[in-house]
Amino acid sequence: MTHAPLMWPDEAYEAFTGDLTVAVAYLTPAGGAVVTPVSPVGMADRATGVVSFATSMGLPKKLERILSNPHVALACHTRAHGFATHDSYVLAQGSASVDLEPSAQRLVHLKNSAERFLGEAKRGKIWDWLLREYQRERAFVDIGVERLATWPELSAHGVVTVSGPSWPEPPAAQRPPRNATSPRVRVPKLARQIAALPHQLLAYRGADGYPVILPVKVTGSDDAGLRLTGPSDLLPPGGRRAGFLAHTFRPQCVGLSMRTVTGWLTVEGDEALYTPHTSTGLSAPPNKTVMAIANGLLTKRGLRRAERDGTSARLQYMADAASRNAFPCAPQGEK
Repeated sequence: MTHAPLMWPDEAYEAFTGDLTVAVAYLTPAGGAVVTPVSPVGMADRATGVVSFATSMGLPKKLERILSNPHVALACHTRAHGFATHDSYVLAQGSASVDLEPSAQRLVHLKNSAERFLGEAKRGKIWDWLLREYQRERAFVDIGVERLATWPELSAHGVVTVSGPSWPEPPAAQRPPRNATSPRVRVPKLARQIAALPHQLLAYRGADGYPVILPVKVTGSDDAGLRLTGPSDLLPPGGRRAGFLAHTFRPQCVGLSMRTVTGWLTVEGDEALYTPHTSTGLSAPPNKTVMAIANGLLTKRGLRRAERDGTSARLQYMADAASRNAFPCAPQGEK
């Protein structure tokens, strides 16, 4: 696909500018996908066809993956605690660019936009010091939307409307990993961890190289993995690497809890089995003051670590290479 501004349906624009939390999926070098929640806080430009979100420079893995392969997807999958009012599921696919050195004006715009969704930021001498890096050391991911698919239901059922290139055929099955596809984490424990997380999504690499994100539900589990249901036209037959996300959050993203998983998806007929290989999670207390303190301290620590281990320099090199349309790999001697 090549970038060209699309005609966004009203439902898509309302979701991009009104949803508190959306899901972003990016690809891994092995052909899998990772899906994680972000808060775009209304940063969407219908005229240029660009949706943006900001992320901390102290959490660089997401940025490294996107700079290595800019093919990404965004899913507006829940109306919880946001401003959009319809029930449409919106999936956007496109190519991302990363702004590692945003202007002061852009940072001010982010702060003002965020307060509408996340509430007024903490202010004062101590808070200004604590949150300085969290508020200033931000990277922006700008996604030029190249295909836009909208379903009338949040479950992604019903007749889909596609803007941009037509929806591709299902991707071919992938070769299983050398060390087998069986679970590498304890399935019963994982099933318990995600049982109370209502927003559940699956992501995989589509036939044209862009991630696909679809809503799913865990209907059961056993020693083989998690049993999933989802829209049949988006569940690709065969086996492949896939990412899984389960999360929840309260108003203003307070008290969020999430679990991100990578693993192997096998679809045979109407049955989908997901065997987890890695699992990470976090939970934040439902207290805005405690969350602000944690965000400030974690960002300070993450930035110091990124400076020490060369991550900051590597990200800048990759961003410069991407802006020159060069392959953004690390220079010789770096990992």
